[in-house]
Amino acid sequence: MSFLLPFNLADLGVPEETAPLPERLVDGDPRHRTWNLETLPDGALFAGVWESTPGSWRVDYEEWEFCSLLEGISILHEDGKEPVRLVAGDSFVLRPGFKGVWEVVETTRKLYVIRLI
Repeated sequence: MSFLLPFNLADLGVPEETAPLPERLVDGDPRHRTWNLETLPDGALFAGVWESTPGSWRVDYEEWEFCSLLEGISILHEDGKEPVRLVAGDSFVLRPGFKGVWEVVETTRKLYVIRLI
């Protein structure tokens, strides 16, 4: 077994296609594509590439997530806080307990690592 998992963004294969749950949808008709590249055997950590078309939906994080935006513009509206505009090149962590609205202004693609708590 190799301990290195190289991947090429241009050759990710077939993504899983999803959309926000109807009860979480705030605006638009966002569509998500996810290329999960790695999942630990216990399922508690996974990593890959995620993409969404414009729109907004409510989020409620129970997990820890590291993100690095590769393309696009998104705005995170944490409940009770000022919105944070994120663009390609920005990296951030969402901690368990984050609640608010994820708004995709321009189709956004990110690298992610998620750790379930």
